[in-house]
Amino acid sequence: MINTPSTTTLWRPTGPKELDLVRELDWRAWPPRLPEQPIFYPVLNEDYAVRIARDWNVKYDGAGFVTRFEVDSEFLRRYPVRQAGGATILELWVPAEELDEFNAHIVGTIEVVHEFR
Repeated sequence: MINTPSTTTLWRPTGPKELDLVRELDWRAWPPRLPEQPIFYPVLNEDYAVRIARDWNVKYDGAGFVTRFEVDSEFLRRYPVRQAGGATILELWVPAEELDEFNAHIVGTIEVVHEFR
């Protein structure tokens, strides 16, 4: 019998440039952070991701996308949930230097679930 790890669903609002980089990585990883981006922050709530993609990414990038992906739940325990505002504004803060290890724990592929222009 194969033991499949339990996963947690995460969402990430993103603009077109980051999405192009995810596509180049075959939808299996997030690209390295830029020097001015010390934290990678996936979110725990689809509605929160929609608000960022629709209200922020469209305004600044011309388009916004919400992605959904699964990560090994046991691995995610190392990252405390951060409340970035209201009760449903929840994020994980992954230090940029840990992103390769985080990517190694993505189960399946990253998929686009919403698009805004």
